[in-house]
Amino acid sequence: MLDRIGCGYLVLEDRRKIVEANATARLILGREAGSVQGLDQLTSAFKRLIARAPNRPSLGPLTWIVISDKDDAPLVLNQVADDMPDGTSVVMLLDLDAHLEPNPFMLQRMFGLTMAETRLAIQMARGDVPADVARSRRLSRTTIRSQLASVFAKTQTRRQAELVTLLARVAVLP
Repeated sequence: MLDRIGCGYLVLEDRRKIVEANATARLILGREAGSVQGLDQLTSAFKRLIARAPNRPSLGPLTWIVISDKDDAPLVLNQVADDMPDGTSVVMLLDLDAHLEPNPFMLQRMFGLTMAETRLAIQMARGDVPADVARSRRLSRTTIRSQLASVFAKTQTRRQAELVTLLARVAVLP
């Protein structure tokens, strides 16, 4: 589930070496270091990420690292709690630039959208505006407005902001 919502996790032994990482954490650290294959490369990439932090954080039993852009220093938040008995710590990685998209097949099943309506809904979730969608798909604005009205009716939303909020909530579904 953490992978689906774009959240990475690392398990560190003695707060130094990564012993476990999910796919999202591997992807985030891979962007930091180019390519990472094994746990040693992940650990090196993680240390480089921590080194970019504005103030050298000490890793607690549960630490959050929020990454907004490769050029910006990551924000590191520590949660104070009792130490884990085995000395491990958990680091959660959250990439603020990651954009979850709803599963198109799920949208079609949940709301009865056509393929064209589904593509439009996903483009709206990405932040596109109807005029840009019309231009990129080489359709008239009237056609896009008609499809958007149908999407609103089927999703029981009235405005683009409501639709985007709904699509963000269902994006976590498989």
